[in-house]
Amino acid sequence: MAKKSRSIYYTAFFLFAAGIGYMIWSGLSQNSVYFLNVSEALAQETPQSALSARVFGIVSDTPIERPQDGLGANFTLEDYENKSQTIQVHYRGVVPDTFKAGSEVIIEGSLQHSVFTAKTLMTKCPSKYQKENREKNV
Repeated sequence: MAKKSRSIYYTAFFLFAAGIGYMIWSGLSQNSVYFLNVSEALAQETPQSALSARVFGIVSDTPIERPQDGLGANFTLEDYENKSQTIQVHYRGVVPDTFKAGSEVIIEGSLQHSVFTAKTLMTKCPSKYQKENREKNV
């Protein structure tokens, strides 16, 4: 009788550990995205599949196209260090007030055929909002 109850405990422990392991593995694999600059994203792209990533860059001086409904923007994102490396970005959603040409932005979405379809768009706050610059201006 003691051998039978031990095997039940071992089986229950194994199933519990396997369930916890699966939850950790699935949580990490779904939430992991690459954080790249524009040139790294272009180098990572494979024609067969979309690259899911967060990409950092600067909004190009080329015209920013806005849809008629006002939500979203189509623009060119250039690499922070190498301005010749660019990605076309299509974003549908609320555009931050600080978004304009020359803004530093982080976009999250997928890259396919040098076109990035963004799910999120975040702008870096201008330096006028940083504490040391406010003290100088006061």
